[in-house]
Amino acid sequence: MPLDKSATILITGVSGFIGTSLTRQLLAHGWHVRGLSRSKPKLPPGYEGDVSELWEHPNYEHFLGDVNDVESLTQGMKGCKYVISLAGYARNYARDPSIFYKVNVDGMRNVLTVAKKLEVEKIVWTSTIVTFGPTPKGETCDETLARITKVRYTEYEDSKYIAEEEALEFAKKGLPLVIVNPTRVYGPGQLSEGNAMAGLIRDYRRGTGPFLLNYGRNYGNYGYVDDVAWGHYLALEKGRVGERYILGGDNASLLELYQAIDKVDGKTHWKLPLYKFIPLLTAHFLKLWAKATGMYPRITPGWVNTFLVDWKYSCEKAKLELGYAPISLEEGLKRTCEWLDRQKRSERKG
Repeated sequence: MPLDKSATILITGVSGFIGTSLTRQLLAHGWHVRGLSRSKPKLPPGYEGDVSELWEHPNYEHFLGDVNDVESLTQGMKGCKYVISLAGYARNYARDPSIFYKVNVDGMRNVLTVAKKLEVEKIVWTSTIVTFGPTPKGETCDETLARITKVRYTEYEDSKYIAEEEALEFAKKGLPLVIVNPTRVYGPGQLSEGNAMAGLIRDYRRGTGPFLLNYGRNYGNYGYVDDVAWGHYLALEKGRVGERYILGGDNASLLELYQAIDKVDGKTHWKLPLYKFIPLLTAHFLKLWAKATGMYPRITPGWVNTFLVDWKYSCEKAKLELGYAPISLEEGLKRTCEWLDRQKRSERKG
């Protein structure tokens, strides 16, 4: 059944990296959007559109609420036929690890419970590629992969794995739920942990982050932010209830990613190959320092271990069933590097 374009879509986590892109695209396509977050969103630094395209758009309504506050969540969801839930705690570290479970597990449970109570017509919930686990060496895998390890490298991965298992149970019991699993998302937007890849690209180009973990051998899948965001809408429009869809782009090793950036820039940036024990040792020290001082660690052992295995995934299911059409990694990097250059020029003028 086609979606009702006169209806309102609720987006939780609206002010985040993916949420900002999704909101912009939905408004451009004539949708009414209600955003829910704990504070009114601000435009990301370097936003290059008219402010009316987003938070001041006549078809945008903001609701102050929290996925861990059932009352505000209920009020924010009332009158919405559709929900896309992006809210999550996606950082590398928290001094109190329970926050990962409070937001990612309890928050998911609250969103789906309220959606069921209010008889929302369809819900898309955002998970992550890491719930599938790393891929066997040399293989490209999809949504059918049986997890090859019981190890979950970070509290984020563990909490999202638990949340996804419970979300699938909601779908089995009749909730009209579709799950999407973004890969490593990058592109123009907030230079936050949600967009850590843009920070990595920026640092590599500046020469301040030339590090090739494990000599750059391990693979990841990279999805351009606007593609991944629109993939959420496609999942709402065409996704089958109870199914999971990987949203990403091309697979590349870290070395291949850096070489693709070199190609975009037309020059070779310097690279520092590192065997795994050096970054792991550094990460353990930074985590201990964080616990002692309260300073936030740039990397953690779990984060490093995630980059020391392969995450080589296919988006074919989303392409075939949803019409998902991601741009190439080279084109995505070109757009990202052009945006970073404009950011740099703006900083100089400021």
